[in-house]
Amino acid sequence: MGSQEHTRFGAPMRQHFQFAPSYRPLNHGSFGTYPLPVLDQLKQFQLDAEQRPDPFIRYTYPRLLNEARQAVAEILHVPEGEVVFVPNATTAINTVLRALVYKKGDVILHFATVYGAVEKTIRYIAETTEAEGLKIEAKYPIGDDELVRMFEETVEKVNKDRKVKLAVFDTISSMPGVRMPFERLTEVCKERGVLSMLDGAHGVGHIPLDLGALGSDFFTSNCHKWLFVPRGCAVFHVPERHQHLIRSSMPTSHGFEPYPLPGEQKISNPLPPSGNSAFVNMFQFVGTIDNSPYLCVPRAIEFRKEVCGGEAKIMQYCQEIAREAGKRAAEILGTEVMDNAEGTLTRCALVNVRLPVQIGTGDNEVHEKDVHVAGQWICRTMVDDFDTFMAVYFYGGCLWVRFSGQIYLEVEDIVWGAQLLKELCQRVAKGEYIQAK
Repeated sequence: MGSQEHTRFGAPMRQHFQFAPSYRPLNHGSFGTYPLPVLDQLKQFQLDAEQRPDPFIRYTYPRLLNEARQAVAEILHVPEGEVVFVPNATTAINTVLRALVYKKGDVILHFATVYGAVEKTIRYIAETTEAEGLKIEAKYPIGDDELVRMFEETVEKVNKDRKVKLAVFDTISSMPGVRMPFERLTEVCKERGVLSMLDGAHGVGHIPLDLGALGSDFFTSNCHKWLFVPRGCAVFHVPERHQHLIRSSMPTSHGFEPYPLPGEQKISNPLPPSGNSAFVNMFQFVGTIDNSPYLCVPRAIEFRKEVCGGEAKIMQYCQEIAREAGKRAAEILGTEVMDNAEGTLTRCALVNVRLPVQIGTGDNEVHEKDVHVAGQWICRTMVDDFDTFMAVYFYGGCLWVRFSGQIYLEVEDIVWGAQLLKELCQRVAKGEYIQAK
């Protein structure tokens, strides 16, 4: 791309993205997006693959993939040989959960706010192996000290007659979207001999990460959320010391090395030989899919540096706009921002504000059995009638909205969203959502 003048954050930055003119993108956290230069790169890779399919897929793609792994390894501060790409964080976590060998008494520990797909995977593992899942019912807004204490006490209690084999926790949870004390939780795992699976779906490009210093056992992060990489692309980090535990990719493909049977010939691999480690090679070609998003990682990082001024400036702006806009939204809605006394929950680019919807059985109140219907009505109405979306969810007996700070937004964009939500909540109180049941 070459050196160029940095674009001011806010409305001017929107020119670099692909949004429809009338669309207000207030929910970056769910699916992310990427700028036009990255789109151009994506299209070029796809074109190259169609113009010369075999040369590109067999020879060019592995070289470009190594370059992409090197680029993401540098910003995560780990060796290139410890990172691979998968389509999404859910795939990486499934890979770990299904790779580990469990025995009776093994426990997989997680918090109640773990991502739904991850909790379902833990339930599946519990149904099909001797492991069991155990949920810690931490209620937000909880302080970091209390959350870590609950975690330590649960591990200690379980280990009296069983064994916590793996703990799964987030850098920043999904809904509510709050920063967790993942560094301290990782340290507890090290001290207690528990394997740690860090779900950084909201991680790379969102908050500073030094995996080399952190020392988690397994880590994954979606690059397509906050790093401006096309969907779907996630980085999966496994330190060399644990790579022997990951026997297969998801699904199993050509890179898998089965244990040899007596007298058996090695199963052939139709792809060219690779100079990479067995672990890296296992994830290089996992069935025939469009791997172009993986290859766009260097261009995305370059855009963030050349056009945006670098990772630190991006993260600072996104966090500041989320905090300021969250305060303004709470004032408009007459409610509050979800945060703890230390203010650590909002040390990220997500902010959660309670909606003024009363849950109960009286007039102008929503019955708890209908609260999800009301929430879905709000979401669908904002899409159909106002060309926007904000993540509305039910937590702790209340409806909340999660806003995402991002470099293409101004505080006034989220203020507009809060004013819209105030109107929609008033319509909910009048019962308009009932027709959606």
